Amino acid sequence: MIRPRARLITAITAATAALALTLTGCATGGSSSEDRPLRIWSGSMTPINNNFSPFAVDTATHLTYGAIYEPLFFFNQLSADDPVGLIGESYSFNEDGTELTITLKPELKWSDGEDLTAEDVAFTFGYGSNIDPDMVSIDAPDDTTVVLTYNKPKFTSVALILGSTWIVPEHIWSSIDDYMAETNPDPVGSGPYMLKTFTEAAYTLEANPLFRDGEPAVKEVQDVGIDSNQSSEDLLKTGKLDWVGQFIANPDTVTGDGRIETMNNQQDPTVIVTCANADLGCTGPQTDPAVRQAINLVIDRATIREKAFAGLAGEASPAFALLPRDEQWVSDESLAISPQDPDIAEAQAILEEAGYTKGSDGFYAKDGTTLELDLFSPDGWTDYNDAAKLISEQAEEAGIRIDARTVSDAEYWTPVTNGDFQLALYGLTQSLVADPYSNYSQYFATDATANVGEAPVKGQNYSRYSNPVIDEAVEAAGATQDAAIKKDAYASIQAEIARDLPYIPVVLNASQAFYNVKDFTGWPSESDLYAAPLPYLSTASAIVLANLKPVTD
Repeated sequence: MIRPRARLITAITAATAALALTLTGCATGGSSSEDRPLRIWSGSMTPINNNFSPFAVDTATHLTYGAIYEPLFFFNQLSADDPVGLIGESYSFNEDGTELTITLKPELKWSDGEDLTAEDVAFTFGYGSNIDPDMVSIDAPDDTTVVLTYNKPKFTSVALILGSTWIVPEHIWSSIDDYMAETNPDPVGSGPYMLKTFTEAAYTLEANPLFRDGEPAVKEVQDVGIDSNQSSEDLLKTGKLDWVGQFIANPDTVTGDGRIETMNNQQDPTVIVTCANADLGCTGPQTDPAVRQAINLVIDRATIREKAFAGLAGEASPAFALLPRDEQWVSDESLAISPQDPDIAEAQAILEEAGYTKGSDGFYAKDGTTLELDLFSPDGWTDYNDAAKLISEQAEEAGIRIDARTVSDAEYWTPVTNGDFQLALYGLTQSLVADPYSNYSQYFATDATANVGEAPVKGQNYSRYSNPVIDEAVEAAGATQDAAIKKDAYASIQAEIARDLPYIPVVLNASQAFYNVKDFTGWPSESDLYAAPLPYLSTASAIVLANLKPVTD
């Protein structure tokens, strides 16, 4: 999953003002929606990276994932229904879960007209970061069949294998040796759209006439770069944007005239990600579990939800399960929801037991060093910025000094990815299915992390957390379809992560989508949540785009 980055609220910049001038033809009352692109903001800031590589998870454009390149199946986060076949038609495991047979849809084409066959899928699973160390063999016995064989059961990994592996054409990528350096400016995919034009201010996709389900009804989609959530809101209000996913404290100001509708599906936890593991190179007091436990206890989450998130956020879970969707997997009720009110006395008791003493300045110290931590968030993400300030103030009451600061977009992602940080406010993405397995394998398992100075390749364990109990339980859960065995494994995981807190839950973030129902129809609704209506989500955004139709006069 691509992480959401669209939470910015700052003053209108010169670049955005210039962009607004280029969008005047999109205003309500202008040209028909049939004659213009559907304009979205997926969270990209200017200058937009000219990168359409499906392997560049943190730097590729958002619409790379789904609109251009596709996985085999679409797993709807908002539904317990079976996955929807995209490139894939069906799949099945052998009895012990070590052999996965995938049947593809027939007569598929790449956007350049070449045939898309099982050979492409087999190549993809054996290429670059897709290579699974548990893989024994990859076979394509005919044009529409792929057989993946592993040395251990993969039942629970199926959503990651089939829903998060971006299938690429062998005839192009087989000649690319350094896949991490490749920016892929002329992408060839299987999705409903293909690249038409690119600038640093915006890129435009056009309908793929060879798309298996027929050319999409919306012929062009333009994804613009905007450096300000307030600017996006202004453009949305004036009819110059059609679809955004962002935090707006007072959504009624946008939806009042009926042209724009909104939906808020709270699903992604906002956390304090800590560089937790000194053995992998993390430095600072946050590597002490007692410090992380104390911070967790001083947070006044109820106040943060109201003041920083305008009451639109939900209650986060230390089990990192999406409730009530995943309630069957949470054995300990005390781990369902993080404490909403602070417990300063207990936080101080934990610190003192760990050898910290409060000085005359009111702050705790150990071995003569004051307990002081750095917490950063991206400049202009005002919900995050306000939350960080509140956390700093709340920690100070308990004698913990947390210095909250803001940084540029680049200054945010680089240290988080490389591990050169202490604390950062961060948004995790929720599991694709009603099962938290992918959360545990992607964010907490040892093989999903890397030494400080290196970016994780297989997962997104940016905390550098490593715990053999977690690793064993993740492996056990992934090897079975037995719900009781999985629940026991998850209970072990939840107990460990709730104690160690490499990610300290803050809130279940408001995931607000705003979309133009006057000019375009087919959006997800409360009665038909066929996909999450957020333009920055991989695959789901493409499912929505392929379902939309312009309103004709």
